[in-house]
Amino acid sequence: MLTHRLATEADLPALEALMAMAIDTLQKGFLDEGQIVASRAVMGLDTQLVADRTYFLVEEDGALAGCGGWSRRATLYGGDHSTALRNEALLDPARDAARVRAMYTHPDFARRGVGRLILSLCEAAATSEGFTRVQLMATLSGEPLYRACGYAEIERTAAAPVNGVVVPLILMGKAIG
Repeated sequence: MLTHRLATEADLPALEALMAMAIDTLQKGFLDEGQIVASRAVMGLDTQLVADRTYFLVEEDGALAGCGGWSRRATLYGGDHSTALRNEALLDPARDAARVRAMYTHPDFARRGVGRLILSLCEAAATSEGFTRVQLMATLSGEPLYRACGYAEIERTAAAPVNGVVVPLILMGKAIG
């Protein structure tokens, strides 16, 4: 049975390990090896989400199954190390979409409801703070889940090239509440 809780600073090492494994494993079949390596430069842990207490982790019998969160801040995607993508400005629920951020599933738990659970937690939390829309930046491997959960494509785009390698991304959104 899947359980969930808010992540704390003590969880950071386990979250980083999970993210690295998910990027390296679950992107296969969607990205080539060079794109997977480049993904590490833009994806990853954003400790602001943990500090804001908007980042969830999902476990099954004590095993970390996945993680993900939402944000009331303007940053759309990226980890602590992708500083060019950061914008800590607070969003206005009356006009802005909340952000779903940094969703990762342990490969052993893929297609077992972890992502759907995290999305439902994020949407409920954002709704409780007055947001009526959410947006996220999807990877190609995440797109099927987001579409199945009612997210629509807004724009196909890409992360800034990393050593000349482009990683495709999809801006997606959904009405909530």
